[in-house]
Amino acid sequence: MLGYQNKVLRIFLDKNNIRVATEPLNMEWARQYIGGKGLGIKYLYEELKPGTDPLSSENKLILMTAPLTGTTVPCSGKLAIISRSPATGTILDCSIGGHIASEIKFAGYDAVIFEGALDVPSYIYIEDDKVRLLPADELWGKGSHDTEAALLQKYGRDHKILSIGPAGENLVSMACINSDYYRQAGRGGIGAVMGSKKIKAIVVKGSGSVKVANMKETLATINSIMRDNTLTDDNLWAYTDGTAMLVEMSHTTGILPTHNFQDGTFEGYKGIDSEAMKGARSGKKGCGSCALGCGNFTKIGNALVEGPEYETLALCGSNCGIGDLEAVVKFNQLCDDMGIDTISAGNTLAFAMELTEKGLKDFGLKFGDVEAYLSIPEMIAKKEGIGAELALGTKELGKRYGGSDFAMQVKGLEFPGYEPRGAWGMGLAYATSDRGACHMRAWPVAQEAYGDVDAFTEEGKAAMVIELQNYNAVKFSSILCDFWALDLEVLSQVLNAVTGESFAVEELDKIGERVVNIGRLFNQREGFSSKDDILPNRIFKDALKSGATAGKKIPKESFDKMLLQYYNERGWSQEGIIGEEKIQELQLMDLKEATAED
Repeated sequence: MLGYQNKVLRIFLDKNNIRVATEPLNMEWARQYIGGKGLGIKYLYEELKPGTDPLSSENKLILMTAPLTGTTVPCSGKLAIISRSPATGTILDCSIGGHIASEIKFAGYDAVIFEGALDVPSYIYIEDDKVRLLPADELWGKGSHDTEAALLQKYGRDHKILSIGPAGENLVSMACINSDYYRQAGRGGIGAVMGSKKIKAIVVKGSGSVKVANMKETLATINSIMRDNTLTDDNLWAYTDGTAMLVEMSHTTGILPTHNFQDGTFEGYKGIDSEAMKGARSGKKGCGSCALGCGNFTKIGNALVEGPEYETLALCGSNCGIGDLEAVVKFNQLCDDMGIDTISAGNTLAFAMELTEKGLKDFGLKFGDVEAYLSIPEMIAKKEGIGAELALGTKELGKRYGGSDFAMQVKGLEFPGYEPRGAWGMGLAYATSDRGACHMRAWPVAQEAYGDVDAFTEEGKAAMVIELQNYNAVKFSSILCDFWALDLEVLSQVLNAVTGESFAVEELDKIGERVVNIGRLFNQREGFSSKDDILPNRIFKDALKSGATAGKKIPKESFDKMLLQYYNERGWSQEGIIGEEKIQELQLMDLKEATAED
């Protein structure tokens, strides 16, 4: 298949040295999983020993591209990063925008796999077939922004960089990986995996290109798709309003997280909505091969950030009782520089505020206290003061001080910005996500709270979530941007034009199902089952207080019905276990028969 470089770069880390090897990409796996999320999970499943400590040298860090990466296919500039999560113990795949993915492809690689660990802080320099290990003593301890600036000054702006901040260095379980200053692979502690290997940064420069099956056909297909399926009203909201438009939509529909998910409306929402954002917008930006340009630079006072995106506005804004956009922008900037996931940071901070409010543990934090709020990112990143405990995340804090019923997490990963009591399908999506509570696996809230599907019933929600999970799995295996609302017919067209293969719509849907199942199998061998597909008791016991969702909660029996129906429609057991019949149906039989107990 064309579109691929047919080469994997392996970098073996050992104390203060590296060993480098290349090998052909497994093209049989590529035909089954395409690339990105799916192919990265496949490699990790086959190569990682069950029970591996996520922060040990045995864990692997995989950077995975896809056949569309490095082409002019719109919205194809993302990179998948895969490992075992130090926050949850589950499979972990993240995607990051910017320009690093194309640069890896231009350097000649479909994937870069890091194995082992170093003893001393270092960074990796990759320029085509040259790979070097360089000391990072002067960079270690610096913020991600200063790190990237120093490396760009040294090597030039034609180089692309992944880096971590102090949070990754200190193995914080909500640490992220940064690129292009303000782009993050954000969830599940992926930055801590990079930090555990003592890698401060990865610098990449490529001089190659990507071959497609038929240049004339590919360009004609891309031009048609750009006109008819990309630059349309369904997609251009990303350029005009960006995700900040969801603040008002969520408040109006009663699903805006407020005061640690105690409510779904926030009286100060206008201070952080899209109109407030537009008033502070200072520039625009797009990722590699991007036709939408969703990046919004926001500057207020000395605070500058690309964003904040809706998730940050919700979790670090209304959820913490903060309606001051300047404060949220500054908090976002601090988190980016320190290398911290804003979703987990905002949730954990809100949980600590409620623990204080209820007298379970006095962190000295109150909802709406801007001064204390802005001191938190650096303390978490450096594990100083109360930051040493907040760095544990909500699940561990709940175990330590009580309040697990309102520790808003699944499998150890904190909730994104949608109140599930106002969108029951969203609750099912959180519970069944492979990496813990996640809005990137399925987003039924669009049909429920924002659409015309009944949000307060279990009927039809299992089928809806399954369809969305399968779709997103194949989309992110093609490593396309979430904001491009393309259907599988269009995806089939671009994959066929680039690779010269025939990916039918039915096959793409099956690939999505295969990817979901291999992620589940990874978790299954690590001991995860139906016992982990659960929401916090607050969702079942406590009704929302105001707005369109006042009085709403998800009855536990309704959730249980949704979950059982989900398992049945997936072809899994009532315990959420994948059996041999499904493994054979999806052609997963080459998976190793290994368990965490082996």
